[in-house]
Amino acid sequence: MRLRKADLKRRINGQLTLRYEAEGLTSFAGLELVGRFFRRVDLRGALRRISGALPRSDFDSVRLSILLLTMLIAGARRVRHVGYMQGDPVVRRLCELKRLPTWHTLGRWLRGFDRGGVEALLEVNQRLVADVIERSGLPRLTLDVDGSVISTGLRVEGARRGFNPHRRKVPSYYPITAYEANTGQVLRVRNRAGNVHDGKASVRFLEELFDQLDATIEECPVLEMRMDGAFFREDVIDVLEAEGVQYAIKVPFYQWLGLKERIVQCRYWKRVDSTVECFEQWLPVAAWSRRMRVVVYRKRVAHRTAKNYQLDLFDPNDGYFEYSAIVTNKPVTGRTLWFFMCGRGAHEKVYGELKGGFAFDCVPTQCYEANSAWQVFSIIAFNVMRAFQAGMIERRRTNRKRRTIRAFQTIHTLRYRMINRAGLLVRPNGRPTLDVGNNPIVCDCFKTVEKALAA
Repeated sequence: MRLRKADLKRRINGQLTLRYEAEGLTSFAGLELVGRFFRRVDLRGALRRISGALPRSDFDSVRLSILLLTMLIAGARRVRHVGYMQGDPVVRRLCELKRLPTWHTLGRWLRGFDRGGVEALLEVNQRLVADVIERSGLPRLTLDVDGSVISTGLRVEGARRGFNPHRRKVPSYYPITAYEANTGQVLRVRNRAGNVHDGKASVRFLEELFDQLDATIEECPVLEMRMDGAFFREDVIDVLEAEGVQYAIKVPFYQWLGLKERIVQCRYWKRVDSTVECFEQWLPVAAWSRRMRVVVYRKRVAHRTAKNYQLDLFDPNDGYFEYSAIVTNKPVTGRTLWFFMCGRGAHEKVYGELKGGFAFDCVPTQCYEANSAWQVFSIIAFNVMRAFQAGMIERRRTNRKRRTIRAFQTIHTLRYRMINRAGLLVRPNGRPTLDVGNNPIVCDCFKTVEKALAA
């Protein structure tokens, strides 16, 4: 039915009068559903078991932990943003608090973290991740390990000047994470100073990661691992082979490897796709006293790029190429290995969502352990929201890039659709009821989530 224009327009006379009296209003109606999921996975019980290692407070360390996770899920990026949640009935119900602490109290509690408290939070994340992995029933786990830079202030504890491509003179942290590509969960995180070498400092992290998998997963499936060129080191490869991991690592074009000479001698390249070709060889590495299977790729590009400094082998009349090499022990063809390695880019998107959506790149205090705890809280909030969606999304077919088995929505989409919805807490007949309005799209979203949680 076509409506008249007069039925679409309205006249506005004057301005609304603002009033600051009503109670029961909430800006985060969707947190009620998130709270139900917290109870379903017994997140409060997991935090209660490690409460002895958390800083003490009159507000209770478990309730403050839930509050911090709630803030990160709702979009807060600073400790002082807790002030904008004061008086919100849904936030207080989720945290089981009559009143929320001030940001000074929350900041003091966060600064009370030590190394034991950070490790205790990591144990909570381990239990949550292990539960998701075991329920998925995957025959193999695909792990992406990489570091990322977080710029800090000049007086932040533990920050050092190092690899910071955008702010070269600013001190920074260089945290490293392990991401499981099929379930979309971040298994582990460790904060580090900004002056460490990503590969050299990763051996201890890898050992802790394998110990975590052995301790939390009863029947650990086949492990695959993808890494960039910084991890092309003898000690890293020794750890991976000792654990029986199938790995694929980018190979830098070091002169002592002799890759350029082998590319010059190659006369036959196998087709990967319309722009990529490859060949493979067993490369003897004299410095490590071993032979390794290396697959070399060249990708045709339309013009000279910054990467062409690697090799200058061909006349420009033959076209310009970008070269890359991968060392692997996976029993797959060069074509399959190319697409497998291309899937590593999903880890960069996870870093983007962690920094833009869960305040992973924020530095709330000048204390190193407090900032490390903040990063773990960010990881837990990310994993919880991925697990929250898993029961509502159908599984999709896995592919050669190892995409997530479910098409997850970003936290920004979830906030717009559900979490940051206005609501009114009322008590008809004495029963607490949350009214989210009569928008049919919003109603369908809430009913779908409510039904999935009940199932």
